[in-house]
Amino acid sequence: MRRLRIGIDTGGTFTDVVALDEDGGGLVTTKTPSTPADPAEGFADGVAKILALLGAEPADVAALSHGTTVATNRLLEDRIDDLGFVTTEGFASMLEIARQSVPDGYGNSYFWVKPPRIVPAHRVRTVGGRLDHTGAELRPFDEASAVAAARWFRDAGIRAIGVCFLHSYADPSHELAMRDVLAREHPDAVVSLSCEVLREYREYERSVTTLVDAAVKPAMNGYLARIAERAASRLLVMKSNGGVLSADEVARQPITTVLSGPAAGALGAAFVVSHSGHGSVVTLDGGGTSTDVAVVLDGEPTLTTEGSIGRHPVKIPMIDIVTVGAGGGSVAWRSPEGALKVGPRSAGADPGPLCYGRGGTEVTVTDAHAALGRIPPHLLGGEVPLDVAAARAGLEALAEGLGLPVEKAAAGILEISAWNQANAIRQITVKRGLDVRDYPLVAFGGSGPLLACRLLDVLGLPAAVIPENPGNLSAFGLLTVDVKNDHVRTRVVRDAELDPSLLDEVYADLESEAARALAREGFPDGRRRFARSADLRYYGQAFEVRVPAPAGRPDEAFRAEVVRRFHDAHEALYGYCYRDDPRHPVEWVNLRVSGIGPIARPRLTGRPPGDGDPSRARTGTRTVYFDAWEETAVYRREKLAPGDTVAGPAVIEEFGSTLPLHPGFTADLDGYGNLVVTR
Repeated sequence: MRRLRIGIDTGGTFTDVVALDEDGGGLVTTKTPSTPADPAEGFADGVAKILALLGAEPADVAALSHGTTVATNRLLEDRIDDLGFVTTEGFASMLEIARQSVPDGYGNSYFWVKPPRIVPAHRVRTVGGRLDHTGAELRPFDEASAVAAARWFRDAGIRAIGVCFLHSYADPSHELAMRDVLAREHPDAVVSLSCEVLREYREYERSVTTLVDAAVKPAMNGYLARIAERAASRLLVMKSNGGVLSADEVARQPITTVLSGPAAGALGAAFVVSHSGHGSVVTLDGGGTSTDVAVVLDGEPTLTTEGSIGRHPVKIPMIDIVTVGAGGGSVAWRSPEGALKVGPRSAGADPGPLCYGRGGTEVTVTDAHAALGRIPPHLLGGEVPLDVAAARAGLEALAEGLGLPVEKAAAGILEISAWNQANAIRQITVKRGLDVRDYPLVAFGGSGPLLACRLLDVLGLPAAVIPENPGNLSAFGLLTVDVKNDHVRTRVVRDAELDPSLLDEVYADLESEAARALAREGFPDGRRRFARSADLRYYGQAFEVRVPAPAGRPDEAFRAEVVRRFHDAHEALYGYCYRDDPRHPVEWVNLRVSGIGPIARPRLTGRPPGDGDPSRARTGTRTVYFDAWEETAVYRREKLAPGDTVAGPAVIEEFGSTLPLHPGFTADLDGYGNLVVTR
């Protein structure tokens, strides 16, 4: 029997599939159209298609790794209904008070109106009982008010409930008691507890994160159940933190998947370019609906716990990703003032761009590429024919309203899209204290390479790396990641008053939690790894900086090393630090442990160099518009060999993506099959 591992990434337009034959058969990739009405159908279609290509049976699949946008889309579309909230007596207005920060600035307004609450005020119930910040009980849990709250939700038909009691991060006993009451009085309820979702302080963020988890849990669990029916093998789901977890475990905390798909792409890019000597890069995942950008430093994507999805702050460990509505399906439109705009609204997979011929009525970025000849008149090797005439007709109507020639209107759409992507890259680099000019760009996804040359010019990047099969890199990334779960505990204490024995006690507890979670995933003692980190700040600051902590028993040397790393990280991030300044003492806030279960990764092997003559890959010419219409050479990427250099203007095509090589640029194929584009 063969042993296959399959990675499946569901995007807005296509579902990408990569299969790894662990018995030495190598990698096989394919795509199938996504099914937005029920993504599980596209998932099943992808599995069937890859098995047919391999001549394999479902029984040959050892594991399926999946990146999903189900939770993300529910939050972005604000589809949050029938949600209830239980909190400590006297704190019913916690969601109303929220935070004073203004997300986008005041502009010309005198007042800022806070966004709608995630739970209406009339669906909040409070329960008696009180803990202090150390976990000491000030008032006992009031079971009578808990029963009344549970029965109210039951009678109102509210089935998704989030529970967040004051200081439950220090002692979860009151929340666990509330869950017992809900299980007894309202057995149909789906319940999320803050002590299990996010065991750290800041009641507002912990409450919203818990409520988001409860809100997406019914949809996510239903989706996973439908997939499990179609998957005869072990199902792993990509998490936002850069690891995978079994579907059963993810069902308990579906909020951990809110950046599932984009995280896989960043990890796949990090894995591929690490073999080519690029330890630190900017990654750009261009899809049909959006573009996701991240930074990889020394082979690892950067992480954050200060993320948000739509209008909801989500305080969980996640790869630091900025998303912008600049994908192949992004719609071009005129503002009321008559200016040309692109995105963030997308035509998606259904009906899609005009050139798809599925009833689309609006011009998209893909239509602009098609009308300018920068992509072939078909996608996926001919599986998806493109109606270039329809794209051009739509562009003519848009161009007429703008008073521009068709070519200028199409080029303008692509220029705006490139600047939208460039602004996202600046957010993930310049705003994080990084000089964007120091980092090569790894462009992937179906539309990722299309604007790579323009981004090199706009941002002054040294090079762009286009991996092999870039349209399937996110699915490939699912095969390169380990099982990973995160555990956190808040302990706010000044460094000068910190007893290392406290660190030893908390880290030991967290590692025990992580070990139990890895045991449920099937990892024995010898195959478990634990990565420690800590959140520190200067006393008086509102936010922390997360730094890795060394291995070994926590002692004075351990404490001093973490503090040194904090000073270094603060200086790199903000341009200053208070090293050796007693007026600004350091404060420890959160301690963290990631439990990691290693999974065998694919092996990338180098290729022998060719004869240096790329003409073997040339398939002909096509008229393409860059700065003007000109006859342009077209190449098949799979026929290029290491050492080949293609000079622009040219178009390099492959199954899942296309690289338009502008005049003045060259593309070199390296020893691992990556195209390296430079000016």
